[in-house]
Amino acid sequence: MRQNPQTAGRLRPIDLARRHGLSTQAVRNYEAAGILPAAGRTAHGYRTYAPLHAHALAAFLALVPGHGHATATSIMRAVNRDDPEEAFRIVDESHAQLLEDRRTLQAVERALRDLGPGAAPAPGAATSPGGMFVGPLAGKLGIRPATLRKWERAGLVTPRRDPRTGYRVYADTDVRDAGLAHQLRRGGYRLEQIAPLIAQVRAAGGLEPLAAALRDWHTRLAARGRAMLAGAAELDAYLRHAHDGH
Repeated sequence: MRQNPQTAGRLRPIDLARRHGLSTQAVRNYEAAGILPAAGRTAHGYRTYAPLHAHALAAFLALVPGHGHATATSIMRAVNRDDPEEAFRIVDESHAQLLEDRRTLQAVERALRDLGPGAAPAPGAATSPGGMFVGPLAGKLGIRPATLRKWERAGLVTPRRDPRTGYRVYADTDVRDAGLAHQLRRGGYRLEQIAPLIAQVRAAGGLEPLAAALRDWHTRLAARGRAMLAGAAELDAYLRHAHDGH
């Protein structure tokens, strides 16, 4: 990248730090990490910064809320080593992850809607007192009993054992969890992705209490998207500033 950190007006580390409520040590750390271009030095060895560094710092701090600290650092490092294509690739991957997170949320909401109040076994289904056996549950979901046993090993369902027969018995909550797991598996999600959601359903005591969590999830995704826009604007300003050689 064409740059001369010692041109167009010198700035002290404290000048950059004060603009963003940072310490001067934080500014030095960002430079050492490659987030900022290398500083100029005075004849006495003191660091001096230029407006280019101010743009770099503003870009990094704007990127963090949307992309996270590690990804924002990678973006800035790529830009500062004159590899904008790599920076754009990292940005694209981060946007793709946000889109995947949105799709995951939509799949979860669909799964919860599909379960609804019908998650419990229907009257007359083959059950033991207080539960449902593996065969009828597998038939209800259209899967093999071996699949339910695999889900049990992954912690998605936790059936008890009938003390007389030793057979697995699935309580209403297990039937609900199996139905949710089935919906998400049909959506292409792996067992290790599903397990945390099942745990959240259990902790919430059912499906209804998750409404607030889902609203919060929507809010956080929207905030990330908005932050990515703000970060893109600051990154573009930094790139233009560096390209112009100011």
